[in-house]
Amino acid sequence: MPALSFPPQLLLAAQGIRVAFFDVDGVLTDGGLYMGEQGETLKRFHILDGLGLKLLQRAGITPAVITGRDSAPLRARLQALGVQHVHYGTEDKAPAAQRTLEALGLDWSQAAAIGDDWPDLPVLRRCAFPVAPANAHAEVKAEARHVTAVPGGHGAAREFCDLLLVASGRYAQLLEAYA
Repeated sequence: MPALSFPPQLLLAAQGIRVAFFDVDGVLTDGGLYMGEQGETLKRFHILDGLGLKLLQRAGITPAVITGRDSAPLRARLQALGVQHVHYGTEDKAPAAQRTLEALGLDWSQAAAIGDDWPDLPVLRRCAFPVAPANAHAEVKAEARHVTAVPGGHGAAREFCDLLLVASGRYAQLLEAYA
């Protein structure tokens, strides 16, 4: 019996999701920019978030990443996780999300998204299930159906994934594989 639970009305709102859009900085990372001596950007990812993205894929929910930045560490991490739908260096995120939806044969009513700042608002406002991490800007939190208990880079993406998995009815089955 899973220990995790979410309010029924939240689960109802998250049913039918087939694609989940993720921002990177402030969602999959803590939002900090770490710069090395040579000017290289370093990223810190949370391991729980990574398994969450893999679990979504196993449940038939496509994770898609749309980020305003691009870096070798980010590309390596997403490749390691098997994320196939990625838009790097994209400031105008809604058209990128629309292209992903079209490629998957889906529409906005089947989409969820998690984002933390103003560039994420166009996607959050269009999707059926918008989510914000605890560290999100106030305007983003105001658009969210759910605000995670933890900030980005500290398991917020995993909470988002778990919520979608419970709503899809696949969470318990996936958990059982680890029994």
